[in-house]
Amino acid sequence: MPTQSSGLSELRNVKSFFNAFRSIRPAWFRYLLAALLSGTALAVLFVGTVYFGLWGRIPGYSELREIRQDRASEVYSADSVLIGKYYLADRQPIGMEEIPGHVLDALVAIEDERFYRHSGIDYQSLMRVFFKTLLLGESSAGGGSTLSQQLAKNLYPRTGSGTVGLAADKVREMFIARRLERLHEKKEILRLYLNTVSFGDNSFGIESAARKFFNVKTRDLKPEQAAALIGMLKATHSYNPRLFPDRSLERRNLVLGAMARNGYLEDGVADSLQSLPLVLDYRPYTANEGLAAYFREAVRRKVSSWLGDRAGTDSMLNLYTSGLKIYTTLERGMQQVAERTMQQHMKRLQADFEKAFGNRAPWKTDDRFIDRYIRSSPPYKKLAASGLEHAAIMDSLGKARPMVLADWEGEKEVRASTVDSLLHYARFLNTGSLAIDPRTGAVLSWVGGVDFKHFKYDHISQSRRQVGSTFKPVVYTAALEKGLDPCDYFSAREVRYENLEDWTPSNSGDKEEDYLNYSMQEALRNSVNTVAVKVLEETGIPRVLSQAKAMGIGAPLPETPSLALGTGSIGIPEMAGAYASYINDAKPVTPYLIRRITDRDGNEIYRHEEETVAAPAYSERTRQLMLQMLRSVVEGGTASRIRGTYGLKGDIAGKTGTTQNNKDAWFVALTPRLVHVSWVGLESHEIGFPNTRIGQGANAALPLFALWYQGLSRDAGLRKWTGGSFPEPGPDIANLLDCPPVKRDGFFKRLFSNPDKAKTRKFRDRSGD
Repeated sequence: MPTQSSGLSELRNVKSFFNAFRSIRPAWFRYLLAALLSGTALAVLFVGTVYFGLWGRIPGYSELREIRQDRASEVYSADSVLIGKYYLADRQPIGMEEIPGHVLDALVAIEDERFYRHSGIDYQSLMRVFFKTLLLGESSAGGGSTLSQQLAKNLYPRTGSGTVGLAADKVREMFIARRLERLHEKKEILRLYLNTVSFGDNSFGIESAARKFFNVKTRDLKPEQAAALIGMLKATHSYNPRLFPDRSLERRNLVLGAMARNGYLEDGVADSLQSLPLVLDYRPYTANEGLAAYFREAVRRKVSSWLGDRAGTDSMLNLYTSGLKIYTTLERGMQQVAERTMQQHMKRLQADFEKAFGNRAPWKTDDRFIDRYIRSSPPYKKLAASGLEHAAIMDSLGKARPMVLADWEGEKEVRASTVDSLLHYARFLNTGSLAIDPRTGAVLSWVGGVDFKHFKYDHISQSRRQVGSTFKPVVYTAALEKGLDPCDYFSAREVRYENLEDWTPSNSGDKEEDYLNYSMQEALRNSVNTVAVKVLEETGIPRVLSQAKAMGIGAPLPETPSLALGTGSIGIPEMAGAYASYINDAKPVTPYLIRRITDRDGNEIYRHEEETVAAPAYSERTRQLMLQMLRSVVEGGTASRIRGTYGLKGDIAGKTGTTQNNKDAWFVALTPRLVHVSWVGLESHEIGFPNTRIGQGANAALPLFALWYQGLSRDAGLRKWTGGSFPEPGPDIANLLDCPPVKRDGFFKRLFSNPDKAKTRKFRDRSGD
């Protein structure tokens, strides 16, 4: 036990030490020594506070042994080609076997020459930085951080601020780097670094960067490409080859020179590589750009919904961080042709549309439309929700500012107001077109609009529009099922239905039809409205509604005679699935987008199961009759442009559709291997085409199929989809279709009929007959 005398002795020893220290001469040396001792003590204390976590947690060995990073989920086409990603940070970690040696060599040569000789901290480099930066004031001395320290920073981002906070982060990274070096081999540290480091453009990791800038996998990077990517690491914006190609080329050549200097390349090889141009194949993999943007967004919504419904351990999966691989049904070549031909057709149609309107365009002259359109817009509603009055809102929306407006000629920087922008985009026609496999429902191509960047609304997955005459086949199918025959005749004369508020359906065109009677086949071929209503009357509205439901149409439909003319609003996928029944043994299909999903380790967590339809929606006899009747629409009816204008060969059936006031244009095509549905119209239901010549389905929608099918036929890799033929109908089917298309009223009937006076009677639903 310490005694009082021992305590006094220790006190005297301390006093003697300070007396001895004060005796040191000269005085400046004593002060310097005191400063050094104090500084050392403070430094040790500071490092201790970092080690014990006062400036941020230092991860333990077990955590650093099993490093798992967030990984972007990937979307693949049917041929397993990457077409898109979903991510918070665009990262695809890869294994060492997928990283070529020249990538590692480039990294070490330019970023950390002594990487294989230090144990996580390069003290020689640190001393160089200390003397050059602090003592000589050179700004180009570098940072002194090793790749191991940079990996520590990537894994555990800095949290401090100011000089002291930065110093604490640096020390923390040293501790983490030493632990990483103890746990992992050198090449594993390089792999971890290459999988975490940012390459700019929201790309994290070498794999994402290789795919984005050069459209290759890391294992396929050439030495000059690897040098360009590694060169970006010094400053990802300043050396971005997309933004600054000349600066990036200079930096790439510097990396190649460093590789030669460190013995990774022969001088002659480095010189040859430095003489090569910098060639990019940039693939942004962003939501707005790239192939099948609308399709990828539809896939995103479906996978998000599916993950939300999962129970158990799968509920921990995250679309943006879990690295899922989503394999879709999309035929990449088909989609490329679909997008190219859509742009070709819609650009021409837009020009015709605006020329036909001229100065009469409602977005220019109709004040009431303009007022309604602006009031219904998101910018107006947002300001109204904040409490502003109409005048204040219009004042805000009317202020001009710099902005970018797009049209079919590209994007232009202009000075315009929000009102100007709204009315600019109000005039644009939009579209939706979908191709599916009629046997399975697999989606083959998907164009949800003209441009996802400026028109986010998807007219395939989000829209239901009136379908016009494309609904008539459903009516005729129900009629055949009831017992009517294709050669039953109906008068084309207009009828005023007095129990329907004098509703008087009429036919397009100016053909004199008062004394004509069309067979059902001929009436469908030429889309005769008056006959369609009479066929519906004979069949019964309930029967037609039941038939639509059996064919997979789940949309609510009007229980009125106008149903025959397609006044019901139906989505494109429902129409495609219903028409598929004419190919698929009278069984409708449900279009689907995703074949299977795997997790980041390759385990399959979802696989599409083929649906089982209990029974056909109608008889085989009806199916064969309807298919032949729809073929006649192409051979000599409203879709005859398929043959005449576009010269398409092979077996094709189809149906055109145009809604009231030319608001919507439709075309549905059937081939032995495809169902294709296309729609064209405007975002606003208030605006239609200026005339039927431009707005009819045969002119506005049919070309989307015809040009696409031409493209498939000309591509050797896609031609298989245009082959095949419909089975020839048997003699009994042919006999049922063998009749004159038109019969004229007899002399006495014409004599006692007045064509100038509308026939008036009640609409009689004969569903109970």
